[in-house]
Amino acid sequence: QVQLVESGGGSVRPGGSLKLSCVVSGVSFNSYTMGWFRQAPGKEREFVAARRATGYIHYADSVKGRFTISRDNAKNTMYLQMDRLNADDTAVYYCAAGQVITSTLRDPQYWGHWGQGTQVTVAS
Repeated sequence: QVQLVESGGGSVRPGGSLKLSCVVSGVSFNSYTMGWFRQAPGKEREFVAARRATGYIHYADSVKGRFTISRDNAKNTMYLQMDRLNADDTAVYYCAAGQVITSTLRDPQYWGHWGQGTQVTVAS
């Protein structure tokens, strides 16, 4: 019954912003680490950001200062605010949930639950 549903993807101009949402059901939202990954054409899935239940946040170097991860426990929803987008951000974005340790947090193989993905396209 675990389900993650993303929304908010779309097309945006360089320098623009998008906000992704991920509604989670079937897991203890308050005790799970929630994260975002992305996969561009021809590339491996890569870590973007994660937020632990404690509030500790991790970001990939490529998005630090531009992306902000947050969660609303009352709504069982995780968000990814993406600002100052550029062409390199174009990818399918996936939300994920799991109980992962710090050393494996950036490895998608250690995350147990995934959404279907939402396309983000940054182009003029």
